[in-house]
Amino acid sequence: MKFRLSPVIGIPLSILLFLSACALFSQVYTWLVPEPKKAAVVRPTAAPATAAPAAPAKTVAPVAVAAIPVSNPAAPPAQATPSKLEGPVIETLELKGVDIGYSPNNFLVEKAGRYKIRLINKGTIIHDVTFADGTQIIAKAGETVEGDVMVPPNGLAFICSLPGHKEAGMVGAISVKGSAAVANAAGGSDHGGPAPSTDILPDPKAAAPVLFNPAAPKALPGTVHDIDLVVKEMPMTVANGFVQAVWTFGGTVPGPVIRVKVGDTVRIHLKNPKDSKLPHSVDFHSSMVAWNDEMTSINPGEEKLYEYKAEFAGVWMYHCGTAPALHHIANGMYGMMIVEPKEGLPPVDKEFAFVQSEWYLGPQNEPSSLSKAAAGAPSPDYVVFNGVANQYVDNPIEIGVNKRVRAFVLNAGPNIDSSFHIVGTIFDTVIKEGVSLTPDNKGRWGSQAVDLSPAQGAIVEFSMAEDGLYPIVTHAFNFVGRGALGLFKAGTGDPKKK
Repeated sequence: MKFRLSPVIGIPLSILLFLSACALFSQVYTWLVPEPKKAAVVRPTAAPATAAPAAPAKTVAPVAVAAIPVSNPAAPPAQATPSKLEGPVIETLELKGVDIGYSPNNFLVEKAGRYKIRLINKGTIIHDVTFADGTQIIAKAGETVEGDVMVPPNGLAFICSLPGHKEAGMVGAISVKGSAAVANAAGGSDHGGPAPSTDILPDPKAAAPVLFNPAAPKALPGTVHDIDLVVKEMPMTVANGFVQAVWTFGGTVPGPVIRVKVGDTVRIHLKNPKDSKLPHSVDFHSSMVAWNDEMTSINPGEEKLYEYKAEFAGVWMYHCGTAPALHHIANGMYGMMIVEPKEGLPPVDKEFAFVQSEWYLGPQNEPSSLSKAAAGAPSPDYVVFNGVANQYVDNPIEIGVNKRVRAFVLNAGPNIDSSFHIVGTIFDTVIKEGVSLTPDNKGRWGSQAVDLSPAQGAIVEFSMAEDGLYPIVTHAFNFVGRGALGLFKAGTGDPKKK
């Protein structure tokens, strides 16, 4: 027997059920997407002519540490009450938002108190900064918005409250110097995830990183090359706020890019100065010599000649092989050698060299951690291109539109694989480890990413189709947020301003 409601009862009941469902949805939506508090909502920056100048923005190093300080960890920001603003603004902290990430995402300040937060939304979608005390600053794409927040002595965590953004790594904190709680550095990006925690505290007074010139050199003239390779043990800022006592070839990490042609004779004069603390050596993967001949270690104050003929074309690694080689490579002793075919390579408009590697942070101003690098499941603190985390984000590599570009790529490791990718373009020519993936490209074959295990190299060619920004990443995205991110800037960098 079928049961039917009469129209007299059924219609009112249907309306009642519909209204109840709407009320339930309204409650759920309010819980998931809380309305910003009026006191916390700020407007885009548009200071009147008579306004007092804002406190100078502090250039603050991203902090990588173990736990996020939360003044009220039990309550989500939407349920918290913004702190009462007291006292003058100590300084302005500038925070950039991208799709999806903050840069920097953590700050270390000298003392608790009132701080102005300047949110610059450089992404293509809306972002906010929601603090653990309930203070919220919202900026649409392209906007700059300011607001004040009270930072307690134990620091103050913040997130982006948009659905999924926190989970994607859009988190951070303002930590107070001397506090036991310090924030986790995510260093996020529109294609990355959070960085791992570390027990190494940042140094806000650390020197700024030195930019490594990514332009690939031309092949050395002639057929016999005498090259001095001088060991230099020195401090180096490997990421904002983090200084390591690195070991280098020639004072840079990576070492100098060396470029020759097939058939050339290479004479490497390796010199280990008297003031070095350790023995060192060098191993050129482009050579065919006995390991216990040219590759032996030399002590401080010694030098030796490493001579060989370059017989095979490709992108090759060189590195220190002194035991433990893992530590010497992890601490900066590696570089790229390009060996062209005897007839050379076809001309292009621009050539660049990118060496991917890892940093396993040791204490400030000390060598990298061998125990971290040697772990069964190594988890680097930073993964970088050309020695420094995110250096080509704040300094995009400028390039023309529809210009042919060649990139020489090397994964120096020492441990993890690379999946080299440039967002927004396609590699139309790839030579990986001597094997051409696109022999003549008659079928318009393309490549999206090049997989490289440690010590493997490749040559890729491509062009940018329009004005804009093109991220340089490893498509192992858990490492993009740890520093393996750069940008190509084609033309104006803005597709709307061609």
